[in-house]
Amino acid sequence: ATVDYFERKLDEKRRLTIPAELRAEFESGVVLTKGFQKYLHLYPKNIWETEVEPQLQGNILDEKTADLNVQFRMGKTDSDLDQKQGRITVEQHLLDHAGIKRDLVAVRAGKYWRIQAAA
Repeated sequence: ATVDYFERKLDEKRRLTIPAELRAEFESGVVLTKGFQKYLHLYPKNIWETEVEPQLQGNILDEKTADLNVQFRMGKTDSDLDQKQGRITVEQHLLDHAGIKRDLVAVRAGKYWRIQAAA
């Protein structure tokens, strides 16, 4: 079965544990960015490089392209998944953007994940 949703609690070091069933998806690495609104986007690094990065290369003088670059690059983190525990550290400024204290929900949005504070 495909996992499309999970809930987690960050540990005291702001680490998020990726479910074991999903770790292969993040073998290439993990890119975490601010989302369009008060949430985060979690991308497998290969998806960031092949799908997102080309979209950010649009017309150099296009304001929408520039706005998207600012949105996704400001505060972007790029890391490897801790293979032993399947964890990534979420930077405090990203947690602040999404209003996440400790409890979070992750929902698949196509080829990436939306991470938000648990209700």
